[in-house]
Amino acid sequence: MKIVGITGGIGSGKSYVARLLATNYRVPVYDCDSEARRLMLGPAIREQLVCLIGPEAYTADGQLNKPVVASFLFANVEHAAAVNGIVHPVVKADFAAWATRQGTPVVLVESAILIEAGFLDVVDHVVLVDAPLDLRISRAMQRDGATREQVEARIRHQLPSTEQMPYADVVVCNDGRPIMPQLRFFMAQMFA
Repeated sequence: MKIVGITGGIGSGKSYVARLLATNYRVPVYDCDSEARRLMLGPAIREQLVCLIGPEAYTADGQLNKPVVASFLFANVEHAAAVNGIVHPVVKADFAAWATRQGTPVVLVESAILIEAGFLDVVDHVVLVDAPLDLRISRAMQRDGATREQVEARIRHQLPSTEQMPYADVVVCNDGRPIMPQLRFFMAQMFA
């Protein structure tokens, strides 16, 4: 089985590219963001986040208190590293179990922080989705209902695309030009 990581900064369109590949090539996609949200409700992560942040990390009905966790996470680099040190290993283990159950020749793992989360030792190939910064910011503002300042703060916590490029097997420019022609040769190699 070949494991293809799809990454890119906030608003780059990596989820869109992952959906295109899933549809056109019938490959399963593991979305690290949504799976992390699910796993953060489990006891392993919950106990550690409560120890790190306090009981206010979760609401009275057991849901993740997103504003509290986000405020802690984005407060400084050390906080982000502490939260990521709790969440990333659990997500990585969950992905490995999921991938073995798929029974397909290719699986995709989508993550905005694929490199930072330590997935390079898991993936065989990396697809980097990139777009001009202003376009990324406007997409994220529209999608999330966030302010420009909030989006820019999130971007500052992500590895710039220029630092991700050395790890990429293919870079997809998602600035309005067609996506699939940029990926056809690469995907043909995945199924060869």
